[in-house]
Amino acid sequence: MAIAHPSRAAPAGEDISIRTIGFDDVRIALRQGWDDFLAKRGDLVFLGFIYPVIVALAIMSASQMSILPLIFPLVAGAILLGPAFASGFYELARRRENGLDARWRHFLDVIRTPGGSALFDLTCVVALLFMAWMAAAWFIYHITLENVPGSTASVGAFLSATFGTEQGWQMIILGNLVGFGFALLTLAASVVSFPMAVDKPVSWGLALRTSMRVAWHNPVTVAAWGLIVVAMLFIGALPALVGLAVVLPVLGYATWHLYTRAVVR
Repeated sequence: MAIAHPSRAAPAGEDISIRTIGFDDVRIALRQGWDDFLAKRGDLVFLGFIYPVIVALAIMSASQMSILPLIFPLVAGAILLGPAFASGFYELARRRENGLDARWRHFLDVIRTPGGSALFDLTCVVALLFMAWMAAAWFIYHITLENVPGSTASVGAFLSATFGTEQGWQMIILGNLVGFGFALLTLAASVVSFPMAVDKPVSWGLALRTSMRVAWHNPVTVAAWGLIVVAMLFIGALPALVGLAVVLPVLGYATWHLYTRAVVR
């Protein structure tokens, strides 16, 4: 059960209390997220297609531009933008929780809410993290696999160079380590910040700090939540990204419910 407590590391003037959350809270949030999805009876499945379609188009564009080394970082980094895309699901979960009309036409209501400005600022933050990750991925490729002649001549040549050369494995190991760091930072920054901006008129800085505090005081639970998100996105992406049409709404709703359990409202 979530237990309320004041943050030991609260900044001066901080007036939002956070809770200690555990695996039961994660389990309940996921169950409530699934219940929200079922309540929509598929009305929002088409919205779940938008995200994978954008990723697929980006991959096609990358292939045509002969920047094969960025395809995997592009797909992996797209996860960083997930919390911003899911803001509409947070709004629908909030409306359903309050007994309001929660049909799909309210998906974009977050833009007109008092927290819309904070949502925009937070989206800029994760967008900057995404761009920094792409720059880091390109730099890692530049100092490793780019030195292998013909590595980008074709998809087959690229895969062969990636898994069959020392430089390729250096790129894999270094890229995964750096990517893991970006993932941790983004998880801590977004675990409750976006739902909070949807829920109440707060500044982006306060929402960001509160999210960091939740992650700091619940490192194991938040890390487990991050692993669950990655695992569900991976499973949803297997059938040609189609499964994301279900996974994304469920995760969006579940993130809202995790926020309500982690932050005193």
